[in-house]
Amino acid sequence: MKRPSLYQFAGGEEAFLALAAATHERCLQDPELNHPFSHHVSPRHTENLAAYWAEVLGGPNRYSHGLGGHSGMLTIHAGEGAPEDMGTRFAACFIQAMDDAKLPDEPEFRHAMRAYIEWATGEVNAVAPAGTRIEQDLPMPRWSWDGLQTAP
Repeated sequence: MKRPSLYQFAGGEEAFLALAAATHERCLQDPELNHPFSHHVSPRHTENLAAYWAEVLGGPNRYSHGLGGHSGMLTIHAGEGAPEDMGTRFAACFIQAMDDAKLPDEPEFRHAMRAYIEWATGEVNAVAPAGTRIEQDLPMPRWSWDGLQTAP
């Protein structure tokens, strides 16, 4: 029997919308993340974030079709600068938000999600320095229970 994707196991679109909203809320409460999350985001930030995470973690490819795929996401963050611990702080918000969003508390699932967000924040931080240019049409990363399956 084929194992469900992380997206399916989490609960699909509704679960990812809840995770994105809970993560955003936790970022607003963080003293370092508050400013970028209250001033520099699209009005559809939580929906876009949910769509991105969903696609990477095995869901539909809405982000690639409507929001520029992986290159589009990285372009949003490129050259914005970031405190050294921003990725760690964001990952902590995401990890705590899994409880807020009532995602499954299954250890292997939580481990895979933690590994993903730690990898993803590292990638976003890598494009934060001023002057960073993003290559167009980078492939969307794909993450599974076993980690990164398709690298950008």
